[in-house]
Amino acid sequence: MTPAVVPARGVGLVVFDCDGVLVDTERIGPAVVAELATEAGWPLTPDEVRDRFLGRPESYLYAQVRAHARTPLGPEWLELYRTRVRDAFTARPFTMPGVRELLDALDARQLPYCVASSGGHDRIEHSLTVTGLWNRFAGRVFSADDVPHGKPAPDLFLHAARTLAVPPAACLVIEDSPAGVTAALAAGMPVIGYTGGPTPREALAHASHGVVDDLGVLAGPG
Repeated sequence: MTPAVVPARGVGLVVFDCDGVLVDTERIGPAVVAELATEAGWPLTPDEVRDRFLGRPESYLYAQVRAHARTPLGPEWLELYRTRVRDAFTARPFTMPGVRELLDALDARQLPYCVASSGGHDRIEHSLTVTGLWNRFAGRVFSADDVPHGKPAPDLFLHAARTLAVPPAACLVIEDSPAGVTAALAAGMPVIGYTGGPTPREALAHASHGVVDDLGVLAGPG
């Protein structure tokens, strides 16, 4: 299935992942993790980091690196990771292709949308602020920090739907990670896979409503 446009009927909320869907941070984060993990004695490449951690919460990332490191790691490791990613993204902040066109189209249809991300609240706010998107999502931002279990568990998506009073089946999720797609399906939500970043199309083949490589196509005719 190749989706052509976010449907006007049957959808009460569009749920966006943040990193790699709204903002182009997936070109930064894996390189930072690979560098820091290698420094700690666990050699990883950026591609290996993507395979292991794309779409996973920061708590999972930290636990895995700490378990494999040859030197003891404290919470300051996670703070160093966050700082390096934030600084790198601040220097070159980009949204993903078609994001603004899609958000404009959703606004024109008066169709609500939100963010449900594996990143922490500070990181989400920073990423959306430096790209000029924060005001479009303020008050409708959900983080893995808010729930007991991050993606691929359904907790985060169900929390967003419950908070915004939208039935799960009426929430359309847009995700760039296999873990995120799995989480959406587990929540009973239709999901579109997005391959505008490094994720290969076949990794998102389980998305229920197809895969796109440009969010602008979901906005429909200009």
